[in-house]
Amino acid sequence: MEIVKGCVVKSTSGRDAQRFYLVIRVEGGFAWIADGKVRPLERPKRKNCRHLRATNTRVRVEEFTTNNQLKRLLHSFNYPFEKGEGNA
Repeated sequence: MEIVKGCVVKSTSGRDAQRFYLVIRVEGGFAWIADGKVRPLERPKRKNCRHLRATNTRVRVEEFTTNNQLKRLLHSFNYPFEKGEGNA
């Protein structure tokens, strides 16, 4: 699957391995990725596309103007087994 702008990707190597990110832009074999938490939209990380796996999820990057919106999008990817709140 091709890595394009707006694609949700999974990092496969590095200290951020196994985490999901949103691709902000792609150029020259590199993708700029953000997750809204460690990597905010204002400071995306440049990562080699060979170290990313694309998912089937694509969104419009323009719809995500705040880091909170981006965190909400990626929450279900990064924490798939977490149940609803209040179960402490």
